[in-house]
Amino acid sequence: MKLEFLKEFDFFTGVPDSQLRALCDWLIDKYGTDPRHHIIAANEGNAAALAAGYHLATGKVPVVYMQNSGEGNIINPTASLLNDKVYGIPCLFIVGWRGEYGVHDEPQHIYQGEVTLKLLEDMDIAHFVISKDTTDGEVSDTMALFRKLFESGKQAAFVIRKGALEFGGKVKYDNSNSMKREDIIRHIVEFTGDDPIVSTTGKASRELFEIREAHGGGHEHDFLTVGSMGHASSIAFGIAVQRPDKKIWIIDGDGAVLMHMGAMAIIGANAPKNIVHVVINNGAHETVGGMPTVAGKIDLVKIAQGCGYPSAVSAESIEDLDAELDSARLRDELSLIEVKCSIGARADLGRPTTTARENKERFMGQFKI
Repeated sequence: MKLEFLKEFDFFTGVPDSQLRALCDWLIDKYGTDPRHHIIAANEGNAAALAAGYHLATGKVPVVYMQNSGEGNIINPTASLLNDKVYGIPCLFIVGWRGEYGVHDEPQHIYQGEVTLKLLEDMDIAHFVISKDTTDGEVSDTMALFRKLFESGKQAAFVIRKGALEFGGKVKYDNSNSMKREDIIRHIVEFTGDDPIVSTTGKASRELFEIREAHGGGHEHDFLTVGSMGHASSIAFGIAVQRPDKKIWIIDGDGAVLMHMGAMAIIGANAPKNIVHVVINNGAHETVGGMPTVAGKIDLVKIAQGCGYPSAVSAESIEDLDAELDSARLRDELSLIEVKCSIGARADLGRPTTTARENKERFMGQFKI
């Protein structure tokens, strides 16, 4: 399915998804990140609110794109802001369907995939599923129905199956940073010893798992947050306050930090002395395609300091990283290390071979619960 059916819209906002790679590349090719037409949001709820603002200013219908995992983030603004029983703000959602029944996917997508359509129904969002074999006529007929819903202040969604969208152009995502994420994580592992690590979703956790495998070690010290993007630091804080005898390391990403940045305020205000928060910043949503985040334009170190982190630094080389990791390991206070990172990963990067439940049980075993 080509993207012609979206050409009547001129404002898009959302969070990138690999299932929507064709759409994401089309938007970057057409608009870049011109905020009048395209805003890559911090999270899906943020996107829904941006969409509301666009409608209030123009009277036109906005488009919000997201992976189905983002449905949870739009429930509040959809139910208490957009819904026709409140302000009646029309919106078209484009939802990438991960974990669709009958289609193999990663464990974090399984239940979300099962409830994807039901959640839309519960939010009174009409929906139509687009597959590889969906015709232009079917989409055109559906859009005619959706327009009537928009006129009455309702919302609607296209749910996109794997490989359903097409874009013939090519978009390259890169930056000028030199360090590779896998090398960064390898160096972090060298300094952590037997300390617990909580790693963020996406390729960071996959690389951590493979580094342990390559060294012939176990995985009992690593909690791989394979889903729940943006919450790794909160998980780590929850552990840290209960286990003050342990140094807790967080391997985070810039997109994840931005998604739920309020976590930094909670951590900083409490200032647990046993957390080292490493943010690997490549300024991109790389795991789902490479679309940019705003982390390349803001100062994460100053943000951390403003949130109350007593120590916050940035590293742009392996030598700087090793020095900061060593200092943080010995420091008896909350620390943040931002690490400037290039975009890219090995083409043969695998996935964890243990289940999420096995990961949890092995990780908890180190605390002798």
